[in-house]
Amino acid sequence: MHPKCFCRLQCICHLFTQTIIKLYYVALLCMKLSTMILFLNRYSKKISNYFLALLIITSLISCTYKMGSTGKMVHDIVQDSLLDYKTYQQKNTDITISRSVYKNKLYGFWLGQCIANWTGLITEMDKIGIPNSEGKGEGFYTMDDWGKADQPNLWGSNNYSKTIDFLYADQDSIWGADDDTDIEYIYQELLYKNKTSILTGDMIRTGWLKHIKKEEENYLWVSNQQALDLMEEGMLPPQTGLPENNPFYEMIDAQLTTEIFGFFAPTRSDVALKMANLPIRTVARENAEWISNFNVVMYALAPLADDEKSIKENLNWMAAEARKQLPNDSYSAKMFDFVKGEYESGVTWEEARDALHEKYQILQEDGYLWATKDETCNGCFAAGINFGASIVSLLYGEGDIKETIKIGALCGWDSDNPTATWGGLLGFMLGKEGVEKAFDRKFAEKFNIHRTRIGFPNNGIDDFNHMAEKGIFIIDRVVQEELGGGVDLNKDVWYIPQKNRIK
Repeated sequence: MHPKCFCRLQCICHLFTQTIIKLYYVALLCMKLSTMILFLNRYSKKISNYFLALLIITSLISCTYKMGSTGKMVHDIVQDSLLDYKTYQQKNTDITISRSVYKNKLYGFWLGQCIANWTGLITEMDKIGIPNSEGKGEGFYTMDDWGKADQPNLWGSNNYSKTIDFLYADQDSIWGADDDTDIEYIYQELLYKNKTSILTGDMIRTGWLKHIKKEEENYLWVSNQQALDLMEEGMLPPQTGLPENNPFYEMIDAQLTTEIFGFFAPTRSDVALKMANLPIRTVARENAEWISNFNVVMYALAPLADDEKSIKENLNWMAAEARKQLPNDSYSAKMFDFVKGEYESGVTWEEARDALHEKYQILQEDGYLWATKDETCNGCFAAGINFGASIVSLLYGEGDIKETIKIGALCGWDSDNPTATWGGLLGFMLGKEGVEKAFDRKFAEKFNIHRTRIGFPNNGIDDFNHMAEKGIFIIDRVVQEELGGGVDLNKDVWYIPQKNRIK
């Protein structure tokens, strides 16, 4: 069943279920009132009409609940104090999405991203295919290396784990921010505090200068660092991402800092791309920009996943749609098609990765020259080769979050970044409980943004529930201001028009 048709069926079933449930609770209320009146007539005839009325009103109040979109009685429907919620007339073509369910999915996004990010950090820059000046980086890991000793990266050994394995923050611990999560955190904060759906260049510059350290270690590299330097000189985005101003315009930076905009415009890739345009162009152009658009579309389409299909099937459909963001003559498009062809041919993920390396880093086909253009580490930070590696983990992971993270961590190059992208996407699709079930454990809920950034309340300590709730408030605004839809706080749902959605 097509996702749009499925969503319409969901909507019809939802309305029918809501009607039945409401009738049920009305019947319960009537029975309760009848019993009360019978009791009063039998034993309290002298009670005044005033007191009787007071008892009835009290009973009504005690039976007053807010009905969530799942049909369960809830008391905690969240509402943004900074937003004026407008009345909206639902249309039969609208897609209905539960805010509470989506909040749980956003929690899963932050959790899945952190698990993948920290696991990928163990192997980051261990293997880049081509040795650097010190001889490090040659060769690649295989799945047999999972659970074995981590090898030194280009700069030495990591400080996180001596073994290649999942890296968790336990329940009584705190997740630390990293460059895969912290700028997305900043963008979410800027959208909310500025009460806007579309960031301006001045908002981005102000936010970066407020929340990013000027000195090392500030957890910025290549294009992001260059953009910050230009902002400190007074330059505004998108000029900070122009090739003539930023020689790192085709590095990986944008594709790991802007995916979240896809979640801010659920089902509507057109609006998600509009929201992400300036943040992406702050640091990227050409292939790096197109790859970032690919990731944004993947995230925006995730809420349209068909529950009757496997995660693998949904991911394949989403990837086919996102592929349309890559110009056919670009090396990023040809990389995607090449890896997809290798996957469909039946070769192992290791063989596909090795073939990707030979085609683009050794032979430098399809105009991909970053292995020699970037003399620092043979293009290890380049958008292209890391995008190719990300598609290896996406396709061969086949919707299994643990396998996807394993492959991503072992694939090579800037392994934490692509791994975090798909860990976040799969975390969203699974939701909080789904991630916990996949790993058969509970995780820390707290998040320390001040590990890498500065200037946030509570000494930088936040939690995934609060972060997800802020995301819901941003979407409330986006639904009203950009999607032309509505927010029903009584039913705790969004109504999202589909007229202009990318097909």
